Amino acid sequence: MKEAPVPGDRHVRLFKNGRNQALRIPREFELPGNEAILRREGNSLVIDPVQRRSLLALLATWESFKEDFPEIGDLPPEPVDL
Repeated sequence: MKEAPVPGDRHVRLFKNGRNQALRIPREFELPGNEAILRREGNSLVIDPVQRRSLLALLATWESFKEDFPEIGDLPPEPVDL
């Protein structure tokens, strides 16, 4: 636990929001987006913004589809208007 803020740090107050502990993030520390990942490192909490990957970046991580598509038997007949 730090005794006093160092240059660049901001002293903030914690408060209760229902049953949760919360803090207001000063404007100069504002994160992009509306989601973040929170993790504990020792006695500290680290907040990282969620980095949304593009569809192309996501598809690039997938393995190639190795199986052939199954043969489709007879298709159902087209509907008939009577």
